[in-house]
Amino acid sequence: MKYITLLLIFIAPAIFAQTAEEAFSSSYTHEQNQEYTKAVADLTAVYDANSYEINVRLGWLNFNAGDYPKSLEYYKKANALMPYSIEAKLGSGLPHSAMGNWNEFENVMKEVLKTDPQNTLANYKLGLLYYNRAEYDLAKKHVEKVVNLYPFDYDSVILLAWVNLKMEDYRKAKILFNKSLLIYPGNESAQEGLKLIQ
Repeated sequence: MKYITLLLIFIAPAIFAQTAEEAFSSSYTHEQNQEYTKAVADLTAVYDANSYEINVRLGWLNFNAGDYPKSLEYYKKANALMPYSIEAKLGSGLPHSAMGNWNEFENVMKEVLKTDPQNTLANYKLGLLYYNRAEYDLAKKHVEKVVNLYPFDYDSVILLAWVNLKMEDYRKAKILFNKSLLIYPGNESAQEGLKLIQ
């Protein structure tokens, strides 16, 4: 009996690892087919509350399934397991955004920047949030950082152009609108901005 117990202690983790791997594999297949509920079921069948990987994946799958509160719950569990995880923090921003919880979304992005001040996604998202709130000084601070890191990124360049236009810095806005036309020739947003300057 003692030997059987010892054998089970050593075999059980191997069985779980194999089962978890199969569950992940199946969940990826279901996700590809946009069968998010089935993908969630794959992982809940082998759920381990102490697994960062399962929690962060369930956060993503529940988000895609449209269950935003459940998605947030799993992302929070993942973040509790790995407090410095940028991906879990960014992930939790998704359901907040989908539910229109903009203050919580803002706090999450600020948390990301505490760990990684240069994070382009968090800086861009904060810049866009502040632009939509007409807080152009704050928007410029964050979007300018992204453009300095990625000068050929269309989304950031065009957003910074609009921020400068709203701040009535027409010279900079014009330069940025023209740059965005090099990145994405003929884009309507830049053409519209340039018409407003003329």
